[in-house]
Amino acid sequence: MKVVFSEAQRRHDPTFFLSSGAQRPNPEVPARCDILLEAALGLGLTQVAPPDAGLAPIAAVHKPDYIHFLRHIYERWQHIEGASAEVIPNIHPDRRNGAYPASAVGQAGYHMADTACPISAETYDAAVASAHTAYHAAQLVFGGERAAYALCRPPGHHAFADLAGGFCYFNNSGIAAQALRARHERVAILDVDLHHGNGTQGLFYGRRDVYTVSIHADPIRFYPFFWGHADERGEGEGLGYNLNLPLPRKTGDEGFLAALDRALEHIAAFSPGALVVALGLDAFKGDPFGGLSVTTRGFAAIARRIAGLGLPVVIVQEGGYVCDELGANLASFLKCFAL
Repeated sequence: MKVVFSEAQRRHDPTFFLSSGAQRPNPEVPARCDILLEAALGLGLTQVAPPDAGLAPIAAVHKPDYIHFLRHIYERWQHIEGASAEVIPNIHPDRRNGAYPASAVGQAGYHMADTACPISAETYDAAVASAHTAYHAAQLVFGGERAAYALCRPPGHHAFADLAGGFCYFNNSGIAAQALRARHERVAILDVDLHHGNGTQGLFYGRRDVYTVSIHADPIRFYPFFWGHADERGEGEGLGYNLNLPLPRKTGDEGFLAALDRALEHIAAFSPGALVVALGLDAFKGDPFGGLSVTTRGFAAIARRIAGLGLPVVIVQEGGYVCDELGANLASFLKCFAL
């Protein structure tokens, strides 16, 4: 099994974000790459770098004006007198079907869902490299690999077609799933991150060819708050092709695995040709975000049950933040697929 990783992903290193109105150090740091890569290579995985795939895989799920925004907004922001060192919005529209602003400040509000996705000088290039990482992992599965691990950073599952959020800019799991659609009539995405994969849900909410399933902390009092509730089932021809399984705070292995069994039953009923796993290690009991209580051994059990589907799998790294057990948690999960 191969681990796909681009060194360019290290360049994204915002100094802060706003949480509950307060300026805090950004927890989505380059050190995550070092820890996760060391763990993957320690299992004997082979490291490969993704080739430059251009913008086509990204444009397959993201809108042109959004890609243009991410590419140019940092430079434009620097021309604003008194602006912050990094792009963080201070206004958000109450609707998305009105006028599209010409100003950098207005566009930042339009294209950034929250204040947890700051844009620095290197963000765009790192996000493109992260997207290419996911895309290349999908190509490896095309080529016959049973599984491939995309070490993506920044992560992606909070990014909508034209909206960044929650440390995410391009939706890597969605990009991988769309790439797999070139060969498979139906593809499933299983998101096991602490937080609901709201951007991924949004990308495919009206589609029936990609089945989106998310197991996460109940958003009624947890980020992303407005998405991830059990009654969100899709719309139009996508109705019934989205499944949310919110869990009470501090749910541990037993409760998480029970939800996973239900998720896997539904995925099996969808009969996909391939699976994308949006792997969030922040469901760990010792993760800095502290929402769920999955153990290191629990991640191994999660992996074994997913592998039991017998599907080709692209594993895309989402959350999981710096703590002593981060590398061990990844190794626990990947070991099942690396054997």
